[in-house]
Order: sequence, then structure tokens, then C-alpha cells
Amino acid sequence: MIYIIIAILVFIGDIISKYIAEQNLVHVRTIPLIENVFHLTYVENRGMAFGMFSGGRVLFIIVSVVVLVLLIMLFKKTEISARTVWQKAGTALIFSGALGNLVERIFKGYVVDFLDFTLIDFPVFNIADIAVCVGAGMLVIHFLLAERKEGKNALKGEKNNG
Repeated sequence: MIYIIIAILVFIGDIISKYIAEQNLVHVRTIPLIENVFHLTYVENRGMAFGMFSGGRVLFIIVSVVVLVLLIMLFKKTEISARTVWQKAGTALIFSGALGNLVERIFKGYVVDFLDFTLIDFPVFNIADIAVCVGAGMLVIHFLLAERKEGKNALKGEKNNG
């Protein structure tokens, strides 16, 4: 239940932060919080990740829906006893982030990005992007731990049989 609450809070926080960014940054374009390090910069992202492949709105909507469905299927396929904190939290974060960007893409035709690390010339992003990246990292950890556990179990089986 806590993971559903996390997903809902991340989704709501993402939508609200994009709305606030759009209302306050659209005319000024950028506000330096730490000059030449971190700015709030308004960008209408019509592409996919970090603005790549712009102009494929319908394709991006389809891909997002497929990702959401695959996440649900993967989660349901995993036995309850095998679900780790990493998988549950990672799935919740990816789901909420993907849904946040999908909703914007459907209703606006673009996604509002506003977090801008100018120090490293990184693409402008939003809270949904953070959720997807952190969630993906958590799923990688989950699968690495699961692989490691399976390897240990296989070794125990060989020792017991040998």
C-alpha cells in the first residue's frame, strides 16, 4: 500500500511542479537559483528522453502506454514472496513518472521540463524524469540481487547433491 501512496504522491508532485513552472517561467524562461550551476528553465519538451526524437508524439504516447502495461505485467508475474523493496519502489517510481509525462503529452502535446543543471550542461528535466531514472536504477538493483540469490541457491543445490 505504501508504494501506491508513493506513486500517487510522485505523480501529483510532478503535475503540480510542472504547472507551477509553466505559470512562473514561461515568460522569463530561466531563473538562476545558483548562478551557472542550477537554474529553473522553462522548456517544452516535444521529444522523448531529454528532448531526443522530437515530433513523434503519437509514437511516444504508444511507447509510454506499452511501458506502463509491461510494468504492471512484470509486477503481477513476480511472486509476492519474491518482490523486494527495490522492485516495489522502483516499479512505483517508474509508473508514476511515466504516467506524469504521458498525461502531459496527451493533453498538451509536450512535457514541461524545468530543472536545469547548467554547470554540467545537462538536458533540462522534471520530477517525472527523476522518478523514472531512480526507479530504473532500483529495478536494476532488484534484478542484480535476484540473480545473486539464484546463484547462491544454485551453489547450495550443487553442494547438497555432491
